[in-house]
Amino acid sequence: MSFLLPQLASKKEVDQAIKTVAEKVLVLRFGRDQDPVCMQLDDILAKTSHDLSKMAVIYLVDVNKVPVYTQYFDISYIPSTVFFFNGQHMKVDYGSPDHTKFVGSFKTKQDFIDLIEVIYRGAMRGKLIVRSPIDPKNIPKYDLLYQGI
Repeated sequence: MSFLLPQLASKKEVDQAIKTVAEKVLVLRFGRDQDPVCMQLDDILAKTSHDLSKMAVIYLVDVNKVPVYTQYFDISYIPSTVFFFNGQHMKVDYGSPDHTKFVGSFKTKQDFIDLIEVIYRGAMRGKLIVRSPIDPKNIPKYDLLYQGI
């Protein structure tokens, strides 16, 4: 399903998207097109992109093509989804130690739609961090890896 969504293939394209997407949530999915979990997430993103077109813009970013952002957002698990609003990185409290990104695939389309609505409404009120509306049992669990401590 990744062919249905626009892709950003360079740091310059990602920078441009972050700077130019205004008054909408920018969704950046970091991953690989051939990864099975990424394909599952891409399917959900593609099916909801039209429904969310007034609130969000969705792009796919290949972790191998944009290593600067892969390193910057500490993407060690794929897929990872990062959110922006008017050039500002939006954080979401998922009840996990990492608020900077959503790791893994969403269980349902509705989980993703609810999350975008909460981020959009919070961002419109000037918030930089919002609480996730997703049921905690639907959020994938993973261990953070700290290197060099």
